[in-house]
Amino acid sequence: MGGVGRIAAALLAAAPRAGRTRVVAIDGRSGAGKTRLAAELSAELGAAVVSLEDLYGGWDGLERGIDLLVSAVLEPFAAGRAARVPRYDWAAGGWTEPLPLEPPDVLIVEGVGAGARRAARFESVLAWLEAPASVRKKRALDRDGETFAPYWDMWAAQEDAMLARERTPERAGLVIDTG
Repeated sequence: MGGVGRIAAALLAAAPRAGRTRVVAIDGRSGAGKTRLAAELSAELGAAVVSLEDLYGGWDGLERGIDLLVSAVLEPFAAGRAARVPRYDWAAGGWTEPLPLEPPDVLIVEGVGAGARRAARFESVLAWLEAPASVRKKRALDRDGETFAPYWDMWAAQEDAMLARERTPERAGLVIDTG
């Protein structure tokens, strides 16, 4: 069974933990294939997607993005309220109008840090995507090379620090090899 099927099966067996919403966290390091898998899963389930890339607020914003995921999306859903999903415009270098989002039955959250402990208490399924560093870097730079290349090392250092503390791969219910 592929990644989409494995996640969908786990989701069916999981209870909602953010109000009535079942949240699927798709986490992994940059270039692991999170965005692609989230899009495939969304198409399969008809689920809403929140990308942490919209929440980081710049190249030094990994931790802030996780905080915004919790405060602006997951906590409102847990309280039965609509979220106002922050959106950062990378090209303009600033924040745009938040996107209103009513609590869906299923929400897919994808991005580095999606499974951080402060978010995990709201998540029904945590999937970690694993791929070799060389594969991940090539994917990321092929996708956004001109933009991402100067920041690769800085971003990787934030990932290292966060993952050393969070130990997300060890806590994930599903580990999916995307290499």
